[in-house]
Amino acid sequence: MPRLICDISMSLDGFVAGPNPSLEHPLGEGGERLHEWAFRLASFRETHGLGGGGETGPDDDVAREWLGATGAVVMGRRMFSGGEGPWEDDPNADGWWGDDPPFHVPVFVLTRHARETVTKQGGTSFTFVTEGIEAALEEARAAAEDKDVSLGGGASVVQQYLKAGLLDELQVHVAPVLLGDGTHLFDRLGPGPLELEATRVIASPTVTHLRYQPRPTGGTP
Repeated sequence: MPRLICDISMSLDGFVAGPNPSLEHPLGEGGERLHEWAFRLASFRETHGLGGGGETGPDDDVAREWLGATGAVVMGRRMFSGGEGPWEDDPNADGWWGDDPPFHVPVFVLTRHARETVTKQGGTSFTFVTEGIEAALEEARAAAEDKDVSLGGGASVVQQYLKAGLLDELQVHVAPVLLGDGTHLFDRLGPGPLELEATRVIASPTVTHLRYQPRPTGGTP
């Protein structure tokens, strides 16, 4: 069965987006700093149709590893467009990425508002799932075939899958940045412990890659 893998960039103080997200600043104010380590990579340039060039090395190896293993993506409505409510009221209803998004695989968007599947260039399609996180994962696993399902976020979606025990692997890319405010990754997980087994640590001057496997706990001591 395809695994559900989350790869997400985070500040040293625990934020995955800056404050005051908007159409002009979809990652919040200063949030793009969390991803600067990726912007310079050869794999990022290839995936985003920016031609050759870019840096190689350990960071590029990590990015290329998860990109190559991804057969489908699950994301939340806010990551897709930043909006909420009926689609006809969403000024960014077509999403952030234009006609040729960087995913190149089927994407399943969690939403409360149904709409038809949107097919883009380069192998990307957006299917809008209104039946909840388990239904979206089931559809994504069927589409991924023998590859992984990547959990794209945002933070609320990651928290839902973590709390439901559906996440197989969490890889956090910690940028040496202190945002001071914004959206925390782990602030609404509820009571009770959640144990993570560290399975890999790779560090460079611009980012530290932490890979964890969630595991069930025996309850509070």
